Amino acid sequence: MSGEQRRAVDEMLRRAPQGFEPMPVEQMRLGFAAMMNAFPVPDEVVQTPTALAGRPAILVEPEATARPGTILYFHGGSFALGSPRTAMVLTANLVLRTGVRAISLDYRLAPEHPFPAAIEDCLAAYRSLLDAGVDPASVVFAGDSAGGGLTVTACLAAREAGVPMPAGIVAFSPGLDHTRSGSTMMTKEGIDPFFTRESMRHTGAMYLAGQDPDQPLLAPAVHADLAGFPPILLQVGTNEVLLDDAVRFAERARDANTDVILDITADVPHVFQAFTGTLDEADQALDRAALFINQHLARC
Repeated sequence: MSGEQRRAVDEMLRRAPQGFEPMPVEQMRLGFAAMMNAFPVPDEVVQTPTALAGRPAILVEPEATARPGTILYFHGGSFALGSPRTAMVLTANLVLRTGVRAISLDYRLAPEHPFPAAIEDCLAAYRSLLDAGVDPASVVFAGDSAGGGLTVTACLAAREAGVPMPAGIVAFSPGLDHTRSGSTMMTKEGIDPFFTRESMRHTGAMYLAGQDPDQPLLAPAVHADLAGFPPILLQVGTNEVLLDDAVRFAERARDANTDVILDITADVPHVFQAFTGTLDEADQALDRAALFINQHLARC
């Protein structure tokens, strides 16, 4: 275990300006893109612009012949920021480790397109794959942060619409509760180098657009019925205000008799898997995620 590496990452993140100041969403988007684009993307993948259900997307494939299956990837960014490019370090590393192609969706963002636009886009993208003849048992949903939440809410929407479930869900540091009622929203404030309750309220309000968060599609960790869900892998760090989102969601999955792995790594930040090559735990977590994906796709 790399205690020294984890301390170095934490110190690096804390050298950034601390405290939260509201700013225009376009400025936030530029800053987020600059931060995420600094993470190195493996060269051994091929990226091709494409589209799903009328939305832009990026097809990410291994240079070698891909093994059967599709990872449908949903990027993070608090539902208001980000794109397939900002999550490419994660998408490409999953492709490299699994040998399976990924399609990363550019879903609509708040505040221009608040809840439930992103969920609608993710479900439409999944439907378009199925309509093209893709077997649902050959698809895994994966995502980080807000995109991790979308892996869950897209499944809830799919079940409601009578659409078959995918083979599995992989969620990195998922946001699963817009009520912000988890205890770690308070106990991890100041420990989390990225988020505070205030900053999450700011971006959350863009997505909610005045809607009540006390509903399954906005707070699945609190309200979702997970009966019939596919196997789930949740990866989260202890230095996250969102830690309890994953913990409580895993408990709901357990109570619904759904296969779930809650994978918690100590002293690492939100979406720590992006720190490949810098943090041993990031590479190890991605290896575990790839194993999960390959195990569940192998059943089809």
